Amino acid sequence: MKITFLLTQSLEDSSGLGRYFPLTKELARLGHQVSVLALHPDLVGLSQQRFQVNGVRVHYVGQMHVRKVGSQKTYFSTFGLARVALASSLRMSFRALLEETDAIHLGKPHPINGVAALGAKFLRGKRLYLDCDDYEADSNRFSGRWQRAVVALFEDHLPRFASGMTVNTRFTHERNVALGFPEDRIVYVPNGVDRDRFANVDLGKVQHLRRELGLDDKKVVAYVGSMSLVNHPVDLLLEAFAIVRGRCDDTVLILAGGGEDYDFLRRRAEELGLGDASIFVGRVSPETVPYYLSMADVSVEPVHDDLTARARSPLKIFESLAVGTPVVTGDVGDRRSILGAPPQSPPTLGGKFCDGEAGLLVEAGHAQALAEGILAIVEDSDLAQAMGEAALRLRERYYWDVLVQKFVKVYNLKEAK
Repeated sequence: MKITFLLTQSLEDSSGLGRYFPLTKELARLGHQVSVLALHPDLVGLSQQRFQVNGVRVHYVGQMHVRKVGSQKTYFSTFGLARVALASSLRMSFRALLEETDAIHLGKPHPINGVAALGAKFLRGKRLYLDCDDYEADSNRFSGRWQRAVVALFEDHLPRFASGMTVNTRFTHERNVALGFPEDRIVYVPNGVDRDRFANVDLGKVQHLRRELGLDDKKVVAYVGSMSLVNHPVDLLLEAFAIVRGRCDDTVLILAGGGEDYDFLRRRAEELGLGDASIFVGRVSPETVPYYLSMADVSVEPVHDDLTARARSPLKIFESLAVGTPVVTGDVGDRRSILGAPPQSPPTLGGKFCDGEAGLLVEAGHAQALAEGILAIVEDSDLAQAMGEAALRLRERYYWDVLVQKFVKVYNLKEAK
């Protein structure tokens, strides 16, 4: 089968790494002919806009709605965004119309790739599928209400033209059913990790990285992800870690990632007196992510109980499982099932947490609860070891060479439009 994905981000972004890059690679391994038409956060800085990797043809056809260079993320002005959106829509639409493909699979229903997908469907008769991996109208930073309204329009109404839908959270599944999309035409596939990228983590390199950062005798708490407060409350983690340091002064917080709030968060860490106890390393390459997570005693995903968190299938949790690092996060959305906690299990460990097999779930949006969860693991080596071993067992269900078997079911749904 010939499948073309239309993406509004690059394969190196979080959605690309957690979903589209490993997914398309595994589809190609199954014998499908896979192409990706995508946008890039730094199109002018690309040395190569068209290439083939792991049997997948990739073509970056336009600029993303934001620009990312190094650890910084910047937004365009209203006029600049309109210009970029129009140019990228035209380029993606043109390329999509030229594609010789059996199916168009839309990754994240946005206006830019939505227009291109509808053109391919109605002008070329291509079958259209949607992949929803976030609540787009709630998880992006908009400069005006009209921008959110346009995104919501496409997100809510594109499904009516789709033959099938893939989703990565049960929240998104339920939301689209409520909007009227047939439940039997939705396939649930969470995010996961690329087995190849996590297969051979060199423990010698992990120890070298610890020494390089001066962490030989420290307990390490890690956050690897975006520094964008609109959907990643890293400030909550900083507040929690200040409490952790008050009880356990041999802990260090490593923060790897970039975003528009990177400088603000560094200043906030200083205000909280964290100083040398918090190390911001900036955006790191996908190849080094396993090393930062492997050297940690615990990985943290701070969340509020909001629509953004409920709709997210968090990459940082799956990557932590892949290296055997316990996780502390809020009890929101699918996180309970991902970490192997019973669906309705009561709090344990003194009534403060819900303990999963591979991590602890705490009250979302609460710095004290997050701190208590972190401390429970860094102060109990037996608990940390047991959860780390459980993480290595759980990771097998979240490798993309396993998940792809669920994903391809969407192309075989009966009575497709």
